[in-house]
Amino acid sequence: MEGTDPVNKKLAAALSGGAVLVLALSGCSSDDKTNDKLNSWAKQVCDSVQPQIRKIAAANASIQKETSDDSAPADVQKADSQGFQDISDAYKAMATAIQRAGAPDVEEGAKKQKAAVAELNQLSTAYGELKKKSDALNTKDQAKFADGLEGVATELEKLSKTGSDALKELEKGEVGQAMAEQPSCKSATSPGVVSAPASASQS
Repeated sequence: MEGTDPVNKKLAAALSGGAVLVLALSGCSSDDKTNDKLNSWAKQVCDSVQPQIRKIAAANASIQKETSDDSAPADVQKADSQGFQDISDAYKAMATAIQRAGAPDVEEGAKKQKAAVAELNQLSTAYGELKKKSDALNTKDQAKFADGLEGVATELEKLSKTGSDALKELEKGEVGQAMAEQPSCKSATSPGVVSAPASASQS
């Protein structure tokens, strides 16, 4: 796949950037000032979010494996389609988890929760659109496939640079401290999980 190799590298690089977003759901330094109600909220969110972060990491790794192994266009398309769908589903599940958890017991908790849910739903929609674009690529013509894949990579690159301001805002202060106490939030951001997509691009 000589014609698509530079595009594959671009796609892999964009995926590595996209992995940064899941870092927003990480615990900050903690203390004992958090209350039981907030700790309960943090546990519910962390327990629900952890498998979704793993799902995103696995999807990124799967896509990068195909794009770095000079796979056939049809195989790249299949991996992209499934990967983008998985990522879209994962962000949707995160949004649902935070919605169901209710507002954290902090100042402007409801406002911050609503903004984070909206942000995650937007990401879910964006990755869903990437799946549609990937599914529409012409795998029979390598030149056309390369052009189409470059378009997907460009969109992914833009998406990977999208800020997670609402999530970061939600997790400031006491909320972040409460989340830092949760084993599931700690394990969700362990080096083994977060580095999986990046290491896959080197295979």
